[in-house]
Amino acid sequence: MDSRAASFLAAAQTAQAGAGIIAARHRGDLASADALLDGLDDRAKAAGFLFLADIAVTLLAAAEDRPVDQVAADLSLQIAAHAAAGPQ
Repeated sequence: MDSRAASFLAAAQTAQAGAGIIAARHRGDLASADALLDGLDDRAKAAGFLFLADIAVTLLAAAEDRPVDQVAADLSLQIAAHAAAGPQ
């Protein structure tokens, strides 16, 4: 397996872990979410969560029958608004 394929596979596996982290957090299992997150280095987190976000935005765009770039732009605006409001 070449390095590009290996990197893609590693990002996919980390994206799966990211989905598990999100699921654990939403069911209130913060200890499991933290344990999964602690098992990842920063580079793996970045690659995996980018992979996960790409899939999530693509799924949302398909569900809303809108272009991915439009959905991503709307999400960016929502992120900016939430960041400006500060923690709730």
